[in-house]
Amino acid sequence: MVVSPEQRSWVPPAWVAWGAVVVAFAFAGVSLVWALGSTVGLDTLGGTIERRGRAGDPVLLAANAVALVLKVLGGVLALALVQPWGRRFPRRLLLALGWLGATVLVLYGALQVASVALVAAGAVVPAEPLSDRALRWRLLLWEPWFLVWGLLLGGATLRRQRLPDAPSRPARAAA
Repeated sequence: MVVSPEQRSWVPPAWVAWGAVVVAFAFAGVSLVWALGSTVGLDTLGGTIERRGRAGDPVLLAANAVALVLKVLGGVLALALVQPWGRRFPRRLLLALGWLGATVLVLYGALQVASVALVAAGAVVPAEPLSDRALRWRLLLWEPWFLVWGLLLGGATLRRQRLPDAPSRPARAAA
C-alpha cells in the first residue's frame, strides 16, 4: 500500500486531545467518589470489587486513591499535549509519556473488553459470578472507557508529534 504525503502528515483534530482530557477527568471523578468511600455505582461493577467496596475495604479505598492520582496525571498529560504551556516540557518526554499511556490504556481496555465479552457469551465462567446488570455495565461502559481513553490519548499524542513547535519569541532588545 502506497501512502501519500497528505496521509502521512494528517494531524488529528484538537477535539481528540480535549476528548482525552474530558475522559481522564471524568474517570478521575468516579475514582474520587469511590476513594472517599461512596458505594454509588458499585453495583455496576459487581463481584469482589462491589463486595469489598461496600465493606469499606481500606486496600480498595487506597487503590482508588492511587487510580485517582494516575487519572488526574493522565488528564494533565493530555492537556500538556494540546495547551501552549505544555511546550515548557521536553517534547520527547511528552511524546514518550503520551505513547506509553495510550499503549497501556488501549491494551488494557481491549483485553478487558474481550474478557468481559467472553463471559457475556458464556465462553468463560468467572471465578465469582457477575449480575447481568454488572456484566452489561462492564461491557458497555467501564472496560471500553479505558480503550476509548487510550485511543483519544494516542490521537492527542500523534497530533502533538506532527505539529511543529511554535517558534520561540525573539528576545527583546535592551533599551
